[in-house]
Amino acid sequence: MNKFAAAGAGQPPRVLVLDDDLFMLEMLKDMLEQIGVRDIYIEASTRNALSTLAEASPDVLICDLALPDMDGIEFLQVAAERGFGGGVILLSGMDSGVRDAAGELARVLGLHVAGIFRKPIALDQLRSAVAC
Repeated sequence: MNKFAAAGAGQPPRVLVLDDDLFMLEMLKDMLEQIGVRDIYIEASTRNALSTLAEASPDVLICDLALPDMDGIEFLQVAAERGFGGGVILLSGMDSGVRDAAGELARVLGLHVAGIFRKPIALDQLRSAVAC
């Protein structure tokens, strides 16, 4: 059983949120707290997020696709190469074709895509995706 499945079996998941928009990070943190997530790691930098991914072993990764230092696709490739076995929630203001293509690429890389959403995400969407 992978960590993501274990988190869904009664334990609140550990969630890493990667987004370069500080307002979005705070909003997602507040929303995650509302749905009962207590271990929340927020990162605005992909370099820091890669460290957190290795050190904290989150169950869920919420990842923006448009990042300044490494785009979300590249970040997902590195996460997959490093054996990330948790769920991935993709968020982006980009059009649905780009979001869907990123989700398909993540699946091809062996990642478990729990959801693909347009920013801003609704609380019910986040709750459903984190609980997958």
